[in-house]
Amino acid sequence: MVDWGIAAQTGAMLVRGGPQVPRERAEEAVTDLRELTVEAEGHVRQLTHLGLDLPLLPGEVVDRPGWVRSAAAGLHALTGRALPQQGGPLGPILAGGAGVQTGLVLAFLASRVLGQYDPFGGPDKEGRLLLVAPNVVAAEQAMDVPGHDFRLWVCLHECTHRLQFTAVKWLRDYFADEVERLVSGLAGGTTDSLADLVGRLPEAIKQGPRLNLAELLQSPKDRAVFDRLLALSTLLEGHADYVMDAVGPQVVPSVEQIRARFTARRKGGGVFDRLLRALLGVDAKIRQYEEGAKFTKHVVDAVGMDGFNAVWRSPNTLPSRAEISDPAAWVRRLHG
Repeated sequence: MVDWGIAAQTGAMLVRGGPQVPRERAEEAVTDLRELTVEAEGHVRQLTHLGLDLPLLPGEVVDRPGWVRSAAAGLHALTGRALPQQGGPLGPILAGGAGVQTGLVLAFLASRVLGQYDPFGGPDKEGRLLLVAPNVVAAEQAMDVPGHDFRLWVCLHECTHRLQFTAVKWLRDYFADEVERLVSGLAGGTTDSLADLVGRLPEAIKQGPRLNLAELLQSPKDRAVFDRLLALSTLLEGHADYVMDAVGPQVVPSVEQIRARFTARRKGGGVFDRLLRALLGVDAKIRQYEEGAKFTKHVVDAVGMDGFNAVWRSPNTLPSRAEISDPAAWVRRLHG
């Protein structure tokens, strides 16, 4: 359904260039980000008690086209088993068209992503930790915050994601299997499910700004899978946000200033930018950070970090979507 080669080429060609900075500053940022990933993950391990026996590895620093190509490859690896191949003479044309559309989305996101851990990227599909240097530099310039502090703060977040997948051995396959179930269900939709979707549109539109287009596309059968994935994603993002702010005061001197300005920046943008963000789910992602961080903080305050780490025992100990909003219910289920 998607020609990922075309998606990568389109996105890399259309993505905007990064900020104009002196060569020395650009080289300093690249070196800083690569080295700070090692330092950051050490701090994250001390706080979370995860992955203490794993090797400390540097991350990869890329530009915007490099992120697009990596994202396309990671999405191909994640969805390739579930997406059906278009047969017949129109197959390549349809896949190419979908590739162009996907490339446009990747080009838009490539100027905003600061970093990313891709569990399915890399030469051996064993994961890649990427830091997008021009976006990090652009953000620190726009917010007028100390460069070294901001880079370390970003690395704390992304290294938490890497540790989630490298220290929790079952998480990668579980996530891939759930995505495959969801994509297979959507790709195998029938005219009946399309008619059902159209029938639900009037009620959904009444939700106004609360309308979640992704949820609207789910049939009742797929909804359980979607809820599990949403709960997991909220947990992962919120856990990373909690960690970066918990570690920050000890190692990032300007963390309070950075957090305040970064939170304000997340809500910014013009009308067109905000519309695109809503359609692409970026605003929903921001809510995930907030909800997941509240869940993590409540549980850690209630039962400590080791008690919180019960979430990583198995898929059965992950919080449900309802428990994300009611962390006390998860504490009762796991700890009595």
